[in-house]
Amino acid sequence: MVLRVLCVCLAWIPAWVSAQGLQVAFDGFDQDASLPVEIAADSMAINQEDGSATLTGNVVIGQGDLRLAAPSVVVNYTADGGIGQIVAEGGVTVVTPAEEVEAQRAVYDLAGDSMVLTGDVLLSQGRSAVSSETMRVNLATGQALLEGRVRTVLQPTE
Repeated sequence: MVLRVLCVCLAWIPAWVSAQGLQVAFDGFDQDASLPVEIAADSMAINQEDGSATLTGNVVIGQGDLRLAAPSVVVNYTADGGIGQIVAEGGVTVVTPAEEVEAQRAVYDLAGDSMVLTGDVLLSQGRSAVSSETMRVNLATGQALLEGRVRTVLQPTE
C-alpha cells in the first residue's frame, strides 16, 4: 500500500516540477490588470517628485477578486498617472477565492501582469500547501513558478 501511494506521488511530481522549480496553476490568480484598484490604509504620504505614494497601517488593496494586505505599501505611478507597480512589505497576505499566499514581500507589476513574492512564501490551496523562498506569478495566465527550497505536503485523493 505504501509503495503504491509513493509511486502515485512520484508519478504526479514531474508534472509540477521543472528544472527551475515547482510550477503551479492558480484558479484565482488569472487577474485582469485593467480593473480598478481599491486601496485603504491608516495613512498615506504622497511624493510628487518620484511619483509614489507610501501607505502604512492596515493596508488593504483590492482588484477584482484579488486582495492584498500588508503593514506597508509603496504605490509607484506611471507618467500618465496610472498605477505601474505596488510594493508591499512587512508580512504580506494575498487572497483570491481559491488560494491564499503569505510572504514577507510582494511586488505587483500591473503593466507586466506579474507578481513576485519573496521571503517565507506559503501558498495554500484547499487542503494543500506549498512553501518556497520565491514565487513568480503570471497574472494573465494564472501560472506560477516557485523557487528556492520548495516544500509541499501531498494530500491523497478521497
